[in-house]
Amino acid sequence: MYLLKPLFESFSCNAGITVLQQGKPADFLYIVISGMVEITYKPYDGIPITISHVEKDGLFGWSAVIGSKQYTSSAIAIENLETMRIHGSELRKLCVDHPDAGKEILERLASSVSSRVQNAQQQVKSMLEQGLKDKRD
Repeated sequence: MYLLKPLFESFSCNAGITVLQQGKPADFLYIVISGMVEITYKPYDGIPITISHVEKDGLFGWSAVIGSKQYTSSAIAIENLETMRIHGSELRKLCVDHPDAGKEILERLASSVSSRVQNAQQQVKSMLEQGLKDKRD
């Protein structure tokens, strides 16, 4: 923890603010201190899909950590939001310079990402089922 603390900065905003936008440069990983964001993904040929909601102690903006040039989804504050954020490049450097700490950090990130993927799969399945039901009616 002592390695991470100096790398973080605080970021706060009001509800309704887009914190990060799909397609924009992926700079920061965020940890929610209070409030909530809605994570959405917009396919090029469709409407935005809500992937998940991230609240206290949750993470978002992980594209920045894996070195992605752009965010793959958007995050909109749906409650007044208080976060701590870290530049993805600084976190990657820390992981290289301190492999043991880096391993633990990456395991926690992977756990957070996998739960979001499961949520997205459920939502897509529900949308497909609804579409099939609508065609039958």
